[in-house]
Amino acid sequence: MNLLTVKMTQSQDFTKYETARILGARALQIAMNAPLLIKISQEDLEKINYDSLKIAEIELNSNVLPISIKKPFPAKKEEKLKRPKDISLSEKKREELKEDEEEKIVEGGEIMELAIPEDEREEIEEGKSDGE
Repeated sequence: MNLLTVKMTQSQDFTKYETARILGARALQIAMNAPLLIKISQEDLEKINYDSLKIAEIELNSNVLPISIKKPFPAKKEEKLKRPKDISLSEKKREELKEDEEEKIVEGGEIMELAIPEDEREEIEEGKSDGE
């Protein structure tokens, strides 16, 4: 066990998720009539309306809960990194791939033709004359 593990296990600083889990588990125990681990007067219980979550929070803050958190650490793996193999293409193959790609672009471009502003003006004028 290294020094970091010892510090983490001795520390009472829990994450918000750990705190929520501890409080929820203890509040459930209290709601199921488990004995309280700390003496709370009847007046204090009435002030908090016998709320099991608030009682669990009081117990957590007073450090009397026998609940512990086990924090696993990732295992260190040592392995050599391998470089990916370079795929070398000949100039001829590169040119073929480039031409195929350009052909696909040209085929896709035939669907959408470039608009010429003069043609659009003529279509608009034709539409006005037909509507009159």
